[in-house]
Amino acid sequence: MQMIIVDDEAHWVDNLAMTKPWHTLGIEQVHKAYSAREALQIIDTNPIDIVISDIQMPEMTGIELIERIRKRDKKIKCIILSGHSEFDFAKKALQHNAVDYLLKPPTDDEIIGAVKTAIEQLNTEWELISSLKRTQFTLRENLPLLRGQLLLDALQGHQFQAGEWERKLVTYDLPFHSGDCALMLVRMEEEFSHYNNNDQTLIEYAIINMAEEIMGEFMQVWGVKEEHGYLVFLLQLKEKGSDIGKETILEKLSLQLQYKVKQFLKGSLSIVITEWFQFPEKVSSRFRQATAYFRQIVGDEREFVMRVSEFEPSTTQGPLDALYTPPTLIHLLESGHWDAAEEKLLAVCAELDEKWSESWEHCMEAGFLITASFTNLAHRNGHTLANLVGDDLGWLQSGEAFSTIGKLRKWSLSILSKLKEGTSNEIKDIRSEYVKKIQDFTDKNLHLDVSLRVLADHVNLHPTHLSKIYKIETGEGISDYISRLRMDRACHKLKTTSKKVYEISMEIGYMDPAYFIKVFKRQFGVTPQEYRDNNK
Repeated sequence: MQMIIVDDEAHWVDNLAMTKPWHTLGIEQVHKAYSAREALQIIDTNPIDIVISDIQMPEMTGIELIERIRKRDKKIKCIILSGHSEFDFAKKALQHNAVDYLLKPPTDDEIIGAVKTAIEQLNTEWELISSLKRTQFTLRENLPLLRGQLLLDALQGHQFQAGEWERKLVTYDLPFHSGDCALMLVRMEEEFSHYNNNDQTLIEYAIINMAEEIMGEFMQVWGVKEEHGYLVFLLQLKEKGSDIGKETILEKLSLQLQYKVKQFLKGSLSIVITEWFQFPEKVSSRFRQATAYFRQIVGDEREFVMRVSEFEPSTTQGPLDALYTPPTLIHLLESGHWDAAEEKLLAVCAELDEKWSESWEHCMEAGFLITASFTNLAHRNGHTLANLVGDDLGWLQSGEAFSTIGKLRKWSLSILSKLKEGTSNEIKDIRSEYVKKIQDFTDKNLHLDVSLRVLADHVNLHPTHLSKIYKIETGEGISDYISRLRMDRACHKLKTTSKKVYEISMEIGYMDPAYFIKVFKRQFGVTPQEYRDNNK
C-alpha cells in the first residue's frame, strides 16, 4: 500500500513519514506533500491508498482536500489531524467518511491505530470485490458471452497453452472433453432477411435454443454466431447415445431442426455437418472445411443438409494458415506489438517454405495481405506508405517483392522496421508537442491554477498519462518543473523589481504569502527579503 502525509509544516511531515514503523503495517511507500495542491498532484500520479492530512493549511483546508479526493477516488481512506478540537471540523470530516479525526500531536498508538483501521477497511472492501464468490457471480452473469467468445477463438485457430482448454471448459461449466466432436454450420435463408437487427438477434437466439433442445438429449451442444453470419454448433455425443450410429443420429437431428424452424419460425435453414474429429485440435481446420463446402454450393439450392465427407478436399492446394490465424498482422500493427508482428511475418514465410515453396500464388496472397496491412497502418496514422518506406516501394511496384519467398521475407521485414522507426519518431514528436504546450500554458498562467489536472484537461490527456510522458521526454516531473519555474521567477522578480513580497507571491501562484516565504526559505535557506537584500 501507499500513503501520503500532507501538512504545510515540513518538519511535522518529515518526522511523521520517517520515524514511524509504517513498513510493519504493509505500507510500502510514504509520500510527503507540503500543501494540498502538491498532495493532489501526487494522488493523480500514484496509487495512493491512505491520506493523513492536517486540517488547517494555506490555500486549501484538509476538508476541502478530502472533497477533491472523493471526486477522484472514493476508495482512498483519509485521516484528519487538527490542533483544535472543534466539533464542526470533526463533523465535516465524518460526513466525508474520514477514518478518524485526531488532535495534534497524536500519540503513536493513536496514529498507528488509525492507519491500521484504514488498512482493515481497505482490505475488507477489496476482499469483497475480489472474492471468489463475487467473481463466480460475475462469471455466471457473463457466461453466455464468455462461452461464445471461447468457441469463436477456437474456430479462428487461436492457440491455447497445454492444459488451458481443460481449465477454461471447467471454468465456463462446459461439459466437453478431449475426443470426438462434430461441427454443424447453419445458414439462415432469405425468409429471415426482412427482420431488423434486434429481431434478427432474437431469431438467432431462438434457433440456438431449439438446437439445444432437439439435440441435447443425445449430445452436448455449444453454439455461437460467427462473423460471416453462420450459426455454429460444436457437438459431442453423451455416453448414453454412444450405441447409436453417430452419423445417422446427427443427420436425423439436423433434419428435425430444419423442420421445427420451418414450422414455428417460418423460415428455412441450410446445414453443413462435418466429419467427427479430434477436439480441440481440429476445430479450426474443420470449420474452414465446412465453410468451404457452403461456398461450393452454387445456384439456387437451399434448405439442404450436407455432410462434408461427400466431397473430397483438394490435396494439391489449401489455405495459408499462419496468415489468418489470430491475432492477425493488422491487429498486431494497430496495437503496436512490433515484435509479435515480426514473429507473424517469419511464421508466414516459414509456412510458405514448408508447404507452398512451389506456389507463386500463395506467395502473392501473403504479399498482398502484408502490403494491405502496412498500407492500412500508414493511412491510419495520416501518412502514405511511399512516404514511410522510401526506395523499398520500388520493389513492390516492380513485383520483385513477391517473386520469391526469400524476397518477400526480406522486403516485409525491412518495411516493418521502417514503419516501427517512423511510428517511434512520430510518438516522440507528439510527446515533444505536449511538453511544449504544457510549458507554454504554465508560463502564461503561473499565477492561476496550474495543477496536474488542469494541465491534463488543457491537452486532453489523463493526468497519469501526461505525467508519464512529460517525465519520459524531459526527465523531470511536472510538479518539479512548476516549483522550479516559480522559484526562478520569484528570484528574478526579487532582483529586478521593487514589488513587495506578497505581490510576487500572488504573481507566481502562491495565494498565501506566508506559505510562499516558507517554501522559498526551504529552497534557498533565506527568506525572499533576505535574498533581495543579498543580491542588491
